Amino acid sequence: MRIVTACLVVALLGWTGQKVQGRQTSQQPVFKSTVDLVSLSVVVQRNGKSISGLTMNDFELLESGQARPIVSFQADSSPISVGLLFDGSGSMDVSAKVKAGRAAAHHLLSWLEPGKDRIGIFTFDTQLQQQQSFMAAGPDALKLLETVKPWGSTSIYDAIAQAGRQVAELGGPRRALLVITDGADNRSQMSPARVAAIASGLDVPVYVLVIATPIDHPGTETSVDREGTPTRTGALEDLARATGGSLYTLSAPAHASIAARQIVDELRHQYLIAFEPSARAGWHPLTIRMRDQHLVVRARHGYVAGPRFPQSQ
Repeated sequence: MRIVTACLVVALLGWTGQKVQGRQTSQQPVFKSTVDLVSLSVVVQRNGKSISGLTMNDFELLESGQARPIVSFQADSSPISVGLLFDGSGSMDVSAKVKAGRAAAHHLLSWLEPGKDRIGIFTFDTQLQQQQSFMAAGPDALKLLETVKPWGSTSIYDAIAQAGRQVAELGGPRRALLVITDGADNRSQMSPARVAAIASGLDVPVYVLVIATPIDHPGTETSVDREGTPTRTGALEDLARATGGSLYTLSAPAHASIAARQIVDELRHQYLIAFEPSARAGWHPLTIRMRDQHLVVRARHGYVAGPRFPQSQ
């Protein structure tokens, strides 16, 4: 039994197949054998708080506007796997942003369950480096970040695409990529729109924590207003939302703790849905609707069905 997460990343980064084991309970039908399924991680909230206790009948899945049957549904509390992508470029060496970024990473770790949840460490400037393979969360997991010396230009969108693929290759549910950055990009080869399209095809939510200070990037689209909020975070925010994740601005010490707690809470309360892919090759937009219209739902925006695309284009 396996779930194949069909995704646009195959066009540029290679095809990733995932195997997720379904659990049988009174509300969780068993995955059908010999059937390739598409997985979908879903966050449901009311007034900003995650909602638990929902059943498959509370959800409606639409593909290209047409209702599709849900084949499998899970609402358990399996462990979390987080890929932490840390900006090590020279722009982080301003106003102690690298220190604030390390503090945000430690807040994240404090909400993970030691010995159960997993974390992997990536850093980037113009290139992506995997500093630590995925291991059990614990007090020593983030020591490598203490040695990061900000330097060089920033290729944030390229790094998200590459790190997202590696997180996807882990297999299993409740995976996410968490990016800590100041949001400035000046060397990516891929456009934000292309990476958003690639990332939206992965069943790996991307959460972005933007370290912001009022002196950042004056006069540019990533400038910060008097309250410490970026005036435009459009490209990064669109990318995060396309994957089912979200973007947070950290302009005060307390923001990091709040964001880390909310992200981990969302991952712990994800609903995992699976359905049969379309027989028609190509991109298929997805929409999740709730029977209770007072609930807010987030999930990735679509998937790719059909044979493998070429490894490069």
